[in-house]
Amino acid sequence: MLTRVFSAAIQGVEALEVEIEVNTGPGEPKIIVVGLPDVAVKESKDRVTTAIANSGFRWPRERTTINLAPADIKKEGPSFDLPIAIGMIASAQSASLPRLERCLVAGELALTGEIRPVKGALPIAIEARERGKKAVVLPIANAAEAAIVEGIDVYGVANLREAYEFLAKQTELSPVIGNAADRLSVHSPDEVDFAEVKGQQLVKRAVEVAVAGGHNILLIGPPGSGKSMLAKRIATVIPPMDLEEAIETTKIHSICGLLDEKNAFVSVRPFRSPHHTISDIGLLGGSTNPTPGEVSLAHNGVLFLDELPEFKRSTLEVMRQPLEDGKVTISRAAGTMTFPSDFMLVAAMNPCACGYFGDPKRECRCSQAQIERYRARISGPLLDRIDIHVEAPAVEYRDLSSRESAESSAAIRERVVAAREQQASRFSKGRKTACNARMSHSQIKKFCELDATGQELLRHAMEDLQLSARAYDRILKVARTIADLAGSEKIQPGHVGEAIQYRTLDRRLWS
Repeated sequence: MLTRVFSAAIQGVEALEVEIEVNTGPGEPKIIVVGLPDVAVKESKDRVTTAIANSGFRWPRERTTINLAPADIKKEGPSFDLPIAIGMIASAQSASLPRLERCLVAGELALTGEIRPVKGALPIAIEARERGKKAVVLPIANAAEAAIVEGIDVYGVANLREAYEFLAKQTELSPVIGNAADRLSVHSPDEVDFAEVKGQQLVKRAVEVAVAGGHNILLIGPPGSGKSMLAKRIATVIPPMDLEEAIETTKIHSICGLLDEKNAFVSVRPFRSPHHTISDIGLLGGSTNPTPGEVSLAHNGVLFLDELPEFKRSTLEVMRQPLEDGKVTISRAAGTMTFPSDFMLVAAMNPCACGYFGDPKRECRCSQAQIERYRARISGPLLDRIDIHVEAPAVEYRDLSSRESAESSAAIRERVVAAREQQASRFSKGRKTACNARMSHSQIKKFCELDATGQELLRHAMEDLQLSARAYDRILKVARTIADLAGSEKIQPGHVGEAIQYRTLDRRLWS
């Protein structure tokens, strides 16, 4: 007897429908799995047969062929356990399951018959809807995650017997209800706030400009000046995600297995802070079967790299593509995958190896050559891709002891949202551009015109600081953002001057 069960395989951040055909017939009692399965899928026959027996069913005692179609796509992971088991039970009993044709099924089986959670439940549910399925049957731990997809019923099952009886219409289950729009939020449960940051008014201003235009920013200052404290609060002033962004971000976290029943939906902008010992693959993504790295997990959020010069040079260099394109392409023998990675880079570093170069109160122990070597750990092309470099000096005692309340994240975010709305209105026609930092060269020419005074100011900066063409574009983009924050249609000379001041490393103030 031939039984067909529909499931899905993860390809990048998407899912692809897989048709599982279970055929039993005369021959040596043997289970054969074909269709380009990986080791985990090949091993499923041992898990499946034991789970079937422990659930009170029997499996076919004939030659059983299990085909995973399409056969040219590699099938990975244990999520095919449940659909294979359902197909084997139906074939053994020569049973017809009324709900099987309209459902997509996925889940890992324990030897007891319990169903364990799988990765990628959200893209699986999206694929099922696009394929015209009416429902998905998933592990109960994944049901809340998949339920944010509208237009399809999601049924969570705890064990193999419950899943089979539901598909055979021997029992009824209630679909899990989830409303993604209601879960969107500005704040995370353990929220931090800019009101907690004392002093550093100039740095806060630079951060506001960076967030308003989606610009990458580098904070330079001695240990204890509050660089990490500031960075951890940047996500709180970025405008909240819309539903499309939230679902796209959740898909990435889903295929990495970072979601659970309590945190089934990424409703706030992610903040990722990898350690400087991270590998190239950990940051960019990869391995034998390409998976997302930190740059993709930070998609639509913030990637914070503390102690930037301590990262391996090769690790930093791989970020050039995602910083420019907002996506990363990984090629391996298993195939080529493209993952979204449109994030705001926030980096922090000391001014020298000991951390106190230029500090008026602490003596620097580094020689000029040591300072140059420390700075040289970050390549010029990478620095060119960071729009804003700003110094974060040590905080004065009078600021630390002040009882005055600093400006809150909510107040800063209000101005940022107003600036982003101006940008959205400006870019509403033509190509889709999210913010000033993503402007194309033609858009820079159109929207970043300078008057004679502004042009002369920028010319002097280019000649005196020997700036690159990429730095020239960065200054214009930042000046456009400063003008947006001021509510100005045109870029004024003062806006250009402030943007130039945000190129600290180019100005060689600490080299």
